[in-house]
Amino acid sequence: MLALLVFAALLAGTIFRCIIKPLYIDRESKIPGPISFALTKWRLAFEDWRGTRTRKINSLHQQYGLVVRIGPTEVHCNSLSALRTIYGAGSCFERTTFYRMFDAYGKQNLFTFHSVKDHSQRKKLVVNAYSKSLMLRGPAASMIQLRVSEYMALIESRGSQPHEIFSSLHYFSLDTITHFLYGAKYGGTSALTGHAAHRELLNDIVDPARRRLSSLVVHLAPVSRWLYSRTGLMERLVSPLLPMQKPATYTGIRNHALQASQRFQAAGDGDRASTESPIINQLWKSHESIKGSGAGALDALDIASECADHLLAGIDTTSDTLMFLIWAFSRPQHSQSQQRLIEELRALPEDVFQDGVPRLEAVDALPYLNAVIRETLRTYAPLPATEPRSLSADCVIEGYTIPAGTVVGVSPYSLHRNAEVFKSPLTFDPERWFGPAEQVAAMNRWFWAFSSGGRMCIGLHLAMAEMTALVAAIYRKYETSIAPGFEDKSPAITSRFELFYDETVSQIENIGV
Repeated sequence: MLALLVFAALLAGTIFRCIIKPLYIDRESKIPGPISFALTKWRLAFEDWRGTRTRKINSLHQQYGLVVRIGPTEVHCNSLSALRTIYGAGSCFERTTFYRMFDAYGKQNLFTFHSVKDHSQRKKLVVNAYSKSLMLRGPAASMIQLRVSEYMALIESRGSQPHEIFSSLHYFSLDTITHFLYGAKYGGTSALTGHAAHRELLNDIVDPARRRLSSLVVHLAPVSRWLYSRTGLMERLVSPLLPMQKPATYTGIRNHALQASQRFQAAGDGDRASTESPIINQLWKSHESIKGSGAGALDALDIASECADHLLAGIDTTSDTLMFLIWAFSRPQHSQSQQRLIEELRALPEDVFQDGVPRLEAVDALPYLNAVIRETLRTYAPLPATEPRSLSADCVIEGYTIPAGTVVGVSPYSLHRNAEVFKSPLTFDPERWFGPAEQVAAMNRWFWAFSSGGRMCIGLHLAMAEMTALVAAIYRKYETSIAPGFEDKSPAITSRFELFYDETVSQIENIGV
């Protein structure tokens, strides 16, 4: 009898804790959303494993409204009010532990700092090097122009055969960001000009298995650490269980980044000062060995981690956006848009281009070129998923009280698919950016490809300069079309633990253009 009473008490307690409390008592219970998501975090984790999290959340917004409960203590929003509250200037919302999987060498960096204060202190060291004026003039502009020239030479060398752009665009973004971070002497890569080892650095990045690994790291971090730290016989035994075989994601890139930082540190003061890299030089000024570096001094691994973070952030984002832009423009239904861009570029004075490469200042303000890039970023945002945040105090968003500690977020994917703001949101349409002034102003408010506020993408101007220069060079000289046999297929990218593609196309595949 006693045992039966104990069992009944335990059962009642479990029902209360796991069902009644989250559905009827917790303050999050007032927020609309599916019961299954409210009861357990593993319902959303299942969507992560399937690679459908962001699309599922978007469908929940369509069903439940601007604010949706997607976990026992997680809420997703889709409104300008939420955007300003969570990410706006002066917001006290901070990054969650989710970002810690991007730590490098055991050190945090701009992307992974939890607190606004830590992020702000580190950002001050490098933000000036990413200014728009430096991207359009001086050494940074010359470096980008050289990479564009190398890309155009690669296209030329491949003749009239269909050109597989996924790989070559990754070479372009890799070479650009490594030269920007380290300079040619210490870590600049030469993937565009055929350096085999540098091209191999991308192998674990482009492996689609990385999304399953990311899901495991986020939801079962101890299991992930245990599996990937096995050696010898145990390593062979657990190998079939690994979501991604070794070397795991970013192994090659992080090894290269660490070696580049070590080479820079080992150089003499004169050699370090003479390198054309603006980033590692700026960071080195705060190295603990520098007189006057103060309480916020960085050690060698702090600098290595910071550079590795910028390196990783600068590869997929730019190359994936360029791939979708060229693919979309190459589709028959967008031939008129392609011709309009070609006409805009070919109407420029001859002196804007030198050996086929544009002066960045001259093409930066081209209205149609900017509309094309903006529409690509809207339709195919390179980081479309939620940017999670949390707050140590209660707050109110869209009339709902969000308890302290709740994870909240907004995603570019959902913002950019608001049909009231973007007519036919799934349609790639650069012309939309030339509509009525009020409509364009509304679209600009909802456009969120680079985040906003203090955590806004620091590499915004570098990425825009790369894309503007390369697209201008390509379409001034060439017209593009889809390779035969790929007309009804969409390219796909892996972002975190999801697969993204053009949802209006029935088949998914890597495409040659």
